[in-house]
Amino acid sequence: MLYLQREEGQGLVEYGLILVLIAILVVVILRTVGGKISTMFSTISSAMPSPPTPTP
Repeated sequence: MLYLQREEGQGLVEYGLILVLIAILVVVILRTVGGKISTMFSTISSAMPSPPTPTP
């Protein structure tokens, strides 16, 4: 008797694990670099001139 294994579910589990690892990596990177990015945007926004006020 010929027995064939079905591996459809195994592939989905592997893709799911890869997605979970990528998500964890993104969270770790954002926690590490997030403060520096926030400071950089604050510095840039404070260096920009304010828009002129409209006159009636």
